Amino acid sequence: MSDEVERIREEFLAESQEIIESLSRDLLLLDHGQKEGKPDPDLVNSVFRGVHTLKGIAGMFGHVALSELAHELEDLLDQLRLGKIPLSQEALDVMFEGVEVLQRLLGAARRNADPASEVDLATFRRSLQMLMGLQSQPPRLDALGGYDLDPGVLTVLTEYEEHRLRSNVEQSVPLYRLRVRFSLSSIDSDLEELKQRVKPWAEIITYLPSMEGGSDDAIDLEVLMASRTPVAELRDAIGGPDVTIEPVTRRDPGRTVPPPAPTTREGDDDAAAMKEPGAAVVRPPSVVPAKDANLGADALAVRTVAKTVRVDIEKLDHLMNLVGELGIVKSAVGRIVERLRQRADMRPLASELHRIHRAFERQLAGMQEGILDVRMVPLGQTFDRLGRAVRQVAREHGKDVRLVVTGAETEIDKLIVEELTDPLLHIIRNAVDHGIERAEARLAIGKPETGTLALNAYQKGSHVVIEIEDDGAGIDPARILSHAVSRGLLTAETGQDMSAEELRQLIFLPGFSTAAEVTDLSGRGVGMDVVKTNIGRLGGVIDVHSQVGIGTKFTLTLPITLAILSALVLRVRAQTFAIPLNVVQEALFLDETAVRLVEDHEVITLRGQSLPIVRLASLFGIAGEPTGARSFVVVTALGNRRLGLVVDALEGQQDIITKPLGKSLHNVRGFSGATDLGDQRVVLVLDAPSILEEVLASGDRRGVAA
Repeated sequence: MSDEVERIREEFLAESQEIIESLSRDLLLLDHGQKEGKPDPDLVNSVFRGVHTLKGIAGMFGHVALSELAHELEDLLDQLRLGKIPLSQEALDVMFEGVEVLQRLLGAARRNADPASEVDLATFRRSLQMLMGLQSQPPRLDALGGYDLDPGVLTVLTEYEEHRLRSNVEQSVPLYRLRVRFSLSSIDSDLEELKQRVKPWAEIITYLPSMEGGSDDAIDLEVLMASRTPVAELRDAIGGPDVTIEPVTRRDPGRTVPPPAPTTREGDDDAAAMKEPGAAVVRPPSVVPAKDANLGADALAVRTVAKTVRVDIEKLDHLMNLVGELGIVKSAVGRIVERLRQRADMRPLASELHRIHRAFERQLAGMQEGILDVRMVPLGQTFDRLGRAVRQVAREHGKDVRLVVTGAETEIDKLIVEELTDPLLHIIRNAVDHGIERAEARLAIGKPETGTLALNAYQKGSHVVIEIEDDGAGIDPARILSHAVSRGLLTAETGQDMSAEELRQLIFLPGFSTAAEVTDLSGRGVGMDVVKTNIGRLGGVIDVHSQVGIGTKFTLTLPITLAILSALVLRVRAQTFAIPLNVVQEALFLDETAVRLVEDHEVITLRGQSLPIVRLASLFGIAGEPTGARSFVVVTALGNRRLGLVVDALEGQQDIITKPLGKSLHNVRGFSGATDLGDQRVVLVLDAPSILEEVLASGDRRGVAA
């Protein structure tokens, strides 16, 4: 496959994935609105357009199964948006299932696999056909005769616009005419701005050019809209110097209205005129309603898309590596400046070189920040997928679960997001499946019938924190203890001395639970060791807090990026290491007289709190004597856990790019990679999360059987 063909294929896969994620997001909003009794018809239209686009690009690239299924979903959505099928829970279930099938078909396309081996299309098609066959709506009676609407306007409405107009009239929603003047030079952006202003207050039915007013450089538009908001409030919220809003009046009951003239296709007008010699051909204004094709919005969207370029993450990695190499050059120049300053005859040159070095440093920092910004993506993209999974698992188990998402705009490195989806899916599926009780059980203990699962994300320094919290049964430490003792993981005597939080940490031990035992332990043990391992590979940690009968909260703490990191360079005997600064709280001299032993672990007191410490020379088995008269403690922290690393010397701060270790060292704990410091030294980068987990876990699990 040529590079150009592969590039185009990747473009198709990326665009299709974006469409599916958008479909999922819109369906979740539609599902929420339907449960609240306020479904947004624009969302149905948005899903329809997304499926239509996916059908087209899949067909263009020869993915027949994907294109055909999108076409079938498009037919369903067309029936829904025209009101021929009601927007029921069953219809939403079929649409969610359809998005899942589309996702699997896209996965098959990505792997060049046979779609038939990946997806049971026949079963889904039966569900789709059953829905479309059983739920079609009978024709509705005309409800528009009671309003003073120009018959000519009705003839140019699209089928969808006429459906929305009838639906609002049947629900007794008042109609309004909004007249606005736009400059021809900025009509697209002005129209989009008007749509956003109107949307919270009214539903726009259609746009039509007004036959009144206008000029050579401006156009007057008449917007037909429906709203229950009083006209005075609409004028305050939407009105302006070039905007007028008037209610559409109702006709007198006895007043008769001629039916609208039938529309004729262009080219049939002459034939119509020949049938009635001498009669003038009268046609409604030659208008294509903007909402039908969203001409204004689409024109704006085309320009917006033109400003967006999809970039392969590997190219960004290459750029970041180049920036890292420049960082090494910057450090080398800095060292040369320091050597020149030590010679009196070179100080003028050193000063000039220092000025250039500082300017280079500023420009390099700006370049680095710019590339990092491009790599960042909002967590909302991942949360959308989780929302679909929550709904699916809840429906499968007959539970009503409300998903509450906050902090979806929080950004994190794209590479981290791609590896984060599976661990998060595992946690939320367990929460819905085993954590949140069934409705009858919740009501019996005084809880709301609907369970709540909350996803919250926020930035904390150079980390992103993600919290997954449910209001379910919680994790019972007594059951964990019983299970751990029965498996020989610890003795009953040791378990009695452990706190509830320490017992809950046992769920992260490999093989702690089996599928049959998971239900008995609120489902928190299955594969949690894998979740913890995957989070650790991303440089993060996971904590769990729970109260029996109240609920459980998992907290994930992750670095914002894995690209360029600021690091502290330190020395242990003759070895030099680097540790990312995003896990370092502070560094201080070690007072050996203040070190005490607590259950065979060294501890110091720092500002009134106990801090466990570990000597890296002992941890890594590095022989030799300390290189300095005094040692240092580098205080590391992740989440709510802290650990002091005892080192011989601190060499300063430097930006680094971590390179992966070779296969032979890939599984060595304690190191996340290696980096070039630029002075002919390649050093290992400490994996603070794994060191912290290993040392603290050995203290938490004292007495655990070997």
